Amino acid sequence: MLDRTRIETGEATRPPGVRVSRGYRVFQVVNALILTGIVVATLYPIVNIVARSFSGDGYIRSGKVSLIPRGFNVTTYKAVLSNGAFWTDYRNTVFYTVVATVVAMFLTTCYAYVLSKKDLRGRGVLVGVAVFTMFFSGGLIPNYILVTTMGLRNSVWAIALPNAVSVFNLLVMKAFFEGLPAELEEAAAIDGLNTYGTLWRVVLPLSKAVLATMVLFYAVSFWNSWFTAFLYMDRSDLFPVTVYLRNLIAGATTSTSVGFSGADAGVAGANIQSVTIILTTLPILAVYPFVQRYFVSGVTLGAVKG
Repeated sequence: MLDRTRIETGEATRPPGVRVSRGYRVFQVVNALILTGIVVATLYPIVNIVARSFSGDGYIRSGKVSLIPRGFNVTTYKAVLSNGAFWTDYRNTVFYTVVATVVAMFLTTCYAYVLSKKDLRGRGVLVGVAVFTMFFSGGLIPNYILVTTMGLRNSVWAIALPNAVSVFNLLVMKAFFEGLPAELEEAAAIDGLNTYGTLWRVVLPLSKAVLATMVLFYAVSFWNSWFTAFLYMDRSDLFPVTVYLRNLIAGATTSTSVGFSGADAGVAGANIQSVTIILTTLPILAVYPFVQRYFVSGVTLGAVKG
């Protein structure tokens, strides 16, 4: 069995008799320091938000909360979790995310599969149309007029349809499908499968990595989106939880107006934003570890290769 220390330092992968140069050891140290700094810079805001969510109002206002909660309290968590408006917005967010992700995955997958066929007539035009939208858009006002004219306001389709196809995701999936062996589809055609059967029974089962990656991309995008709903939703009972959070951060909604009263309002005033941020991001943080193993392979396999 190889020594664990030799494996971690990379010595087990070198031919016998080859010594590590001083420059390589310096590179390892510098690399470790840079990666450690990135990890610290990434985790610090998260830990700080968690600490603030469990801290007392006075300690937060005085700037004494860093990585450890001060004046520990869970009053705000109780107040937010018992607030009907928060749960209504949370339910809306889950519904919007699921519907919009399903629509986006269906359209992106179909479009990418079509573009992966190099013998398709007009393929260059279809690719050009998609790439054109990456650099030019109709603008906010034309989009608003279009959505309003189509009668999509105050519905899930106002969120799902205008953002249904991400060109970046489309090109990644297209590259992935192009990398699949053409012989598989030829064999499926010989067995009597049509285009839809080949896509459903041959291509998609082999594309789990890129599909999981695209689902993660779309789900996170729709979950975090607030401006589309803020623009096209007139009724507060249709808002997603991100609009609820936006109102708190912007100061447009006070603790009293979102359902806190009495003693709860006094305690929740300073850390309600931190509590809402934690509760809003928790589902994505919980789902990501299960999708992570597909993430790297999906993006790498679908990347443009030279």
